[in-house]
Amino acid sequence: MKAFRLHNPKTMEQALALLDTGRDPKQRDKKKLLAGGQDLLTEMKEHLVEPEDLVNLKGVPDLDRIEIDSKGGLSIGALATIAALEDHAGVRDRFTIVHEAAISIASPQIRSQGTVGGNLCQRPRCWYYRSEHARCIKKGGSECFSYQGLNKYNAIFGGGPSYIVHPSDLAPALVAMSARAELRSGSGQRAVELEKFFTLPSEGSVLRENVLEPGDIVERVTVPVPESGMRGTYLKFKERGSYDFALVSVALALWLDGRTVRRAKLVLGGVAPIPWRCASAEKLLAGRTLEPATYDAAAAEALKGAEPLAHNGYKVPLAKGLIVRAMQQLASA
Repeated sequence: MKAFRLHNPKTMEQALALLDTGRDPKQRDKKKLLAGGQDLLTEMKEHLVEPEDLVNLKGVPDLDRIEIDSKGGLSIGALATIAALEDHAGVRDRFTIVHEAAISIASPQIRSQGTVGGNLCQRPRCWYYRSEHARCIKKGGSECFSYQGLNKYNAIFGGGPSYIVHPSDLAPALVAMSARAELRSGSGQRAVELEKFFTLPSEGSVLRENVLEPGDIVERVTVPVPESGMRGTYLKFKERGSYDFALVSVALALWLDGRTVRRAKLVLGGVAPIPWRCASAEKLLAGRTLEPATYDAAAAEALKGAEPLAHNGYKVPLAKGLIVRAMQQLASA
């Protein structure tokens, strides 16, 4: 690991000042935020990034706070650990999708250190990206080696020129709940719908996965009050029964009148460089009754347009099966 300077600011203003690079994209990797460190320190050990300065956010007050406001909305500080989210009674009782996503992440040890902001902003797990010897397109090269190489874990939607999948479990769940990311920079605050926070490789720079600019900090994530009649679940299929990333995951929220779907949000994980919103399947579900024919039709619609690579075609039937299972589960709740 390359030597670096560690800074421990005590206020958000100090952190922003230390992080300031004049918004120069060339300086993006010179200064890095340290939250839980589960992903960043691994990247540094593998020489994927070699920052000159680390700005440790752990001393900034209130960034780890999880609150449910008087109206029932949820606010999650970016430095809140996954374990704290998992253990929060209000999240468990009122925001089922988020709770189920949190408990699916890694191991108890990693959840006790990994943070919500870090989980949303973690870098790709593609083994070509993670190898310091492979200068792939995500690291400034000219080729996505997975496209014609070993692509068992790569994208079936939204790929090109890079075929990564976004590794976060919280992201699909929070997108399904219409969450927003609140960002801070030296020029002020702004809020971004979480669905628009993530970017495809074909949008803007292939070197990044979200809208963060140099000098930006994710301060918190907010989730609106769940509407009446909403049921939700998060299902994840892993290659190993122990802690692992999703081969495919499903975040499904249904707003029901009895067994009739008033509205739906369906977001897939593990299949695209961003949490993949299945808008056409959501439209199909509106007004339909929860029954086997509906489950099958929605699953088929959600996977229309999938473009598997040589080794990841299994994700299509796997995703369909998880969608059906999620709908069956909510129908019987």
